[in-house]
Amino acid sequence: MASTSVSRVVPASPDKVWSLIGGFDTLPDWLPYIPESTALEGGRVRRLANPDGDVIVERLVDFNEAERHYSYAILEAPFPVNGYVSTLRVYAVPGRDEVAEVQWSGRFDPDGATEDEVVDLFTGIYADGLDALHKTLAA
Repeated sequence: MASTSVSRVVPASPDKVWSLIGGFDTLPDWLPYIPESTALEGGRVRRLANPDGDVIVERLVDFNEAERHYSYAILEAPFPVNGYVSTLRVYAVPGRDEVAEVQWSGRFDPDGATEDEVVDLFTGIYADGLDALHKTLAA
């Protein structure tokens, strides 16, 4: 199983960051790659569309409001992986109430691609996503 993780310090308190990204159906609020999200099954599943019209369906598998993190599994996507599970987590930065650290990590099995290719793919997605989050919070 392959894995990758990207972290960024962003210009907002952990509570403010979590209020923006902690909702499972809120990706369009901060991630330009996902302009559309539809909540299904009482909010436990999200159906996403990217600008190319690709559909991505994900299921919430863990949610912890107090610790500010959630994990999800991909049910359907155009990515060359199986067994994908990812976690989005917000941390406090000791001594700095005005910033937070956000970590986006995932593990997956390559399917039709090399391990390096899928690690590079998701490292890029996470890095671009956290850069977009930083830009949204800095605005």
